[in-house]
Amino acid sequence: MNALLHDVAHLGHVELLTPQPERSLWFFTEILGMTAASQDGDSVHLRTYDDYEHHSLTLTAHHTSGIRATGLRASSQEALDRRVLAIKDAGLGIGWRDGEPGRGPTYAFRDPDGHEFRLYWESEWYEAPEELRPALKNQPQAFPGHGVGVRRLDHVNFLAAEAAANGAFVRDVLGARVTEQIMLDSGRVSAQWLHFASKSYDLVYTDDWSGSSGRLHHLAFATNAREDILRAADICLENGVFIETGPHKHAIQQTFFLYVYEPGGNRVELCNPLTRLILAPDWRTITWTEAERAKGQAWGLKTIDSFHTHGTPPVSPA
Repeated sequence: MNALLHDVAHLGHVELLTPQPERSLWFFTEILGMTAASQDGDSVHLRTYDDYEHHSLTLTAHHTSGIRATGLRASSQEALDRRVLAIKDAGLGIGWRDGEPGRGPTYAFRDPDGHEFRLYWESEWYEAPEELRPALKNQPQAFPGHGVGVRRLDHVNFLAAEAAANGAFVRDVLGARVTEQIMLDSGRVSAQWLHFASKSYDLVYTDDWSGSSGRLHHLAFATNAREDILRAADICLENGVFIETGPHKHAIQQTFFLYVYEPGGNRVELCNPLTRLILAPDWRTITWTEAERAKGQAWGLKTIDSFHTHGTPPVSPA
């Protein structure tokens, strides 16, 4: 058991690549109900209604799909400085960059698999314009009147050549903790769920069947209630959005879920994990076996084959 370091406060934002920028923008704004906060060249910065920061998703036009970078907010300037030193000592630093809209100086680095991260402290608190001003002052923005109405960016699931090596980096260098994991009969840890605070997980690493590095399994947005997931399924059905699996409940982490593909090909999870928190300071990692995972999800739904094979950017079969 390792204690949480609390130098990283939370998952801040993701830059997602899409070869279908107009259709992907339609998905995130009209289907999920996100708001465009600003635009910069080929990138649009989007926010959920409960984001206190400027944005949580940057959608960037690209020749293929996938994830370009994941932003993490430090808990203070001192915490940022400590983690930068630790990252440099690990030999995975890239260097300082000017902050993107709403954020100050940002340190870029990579995990052992090559996924890019950006760590920052300075952040501009969002001030809603008059037309988006909420009735309640403790809410950053008015609840959207269309689409799913997602509340926040919840987690990112990365594909990696070796899940355990990347989980160890996030644990030992960034100060996270492994809440749950899958261990194969061979003893290999094939997936790990990690958190930085009281949420049950912020980042996930899953072994990539192709042996590739730097790919995305999915990013997830949380809803207010489980019923929103059911409504999201109907919204996606009516609008021709491909539903991969669900609605159902995961055994691991007990998250109620729906998986869809946005028009650019990236997998997106709509989830409702809001009621499950990890409050124990001495939390003991839950380890799932191959036999237990073969039983499927919590209520018996079998995990479909594409969940193990689809990732972005796409790769050719071996």
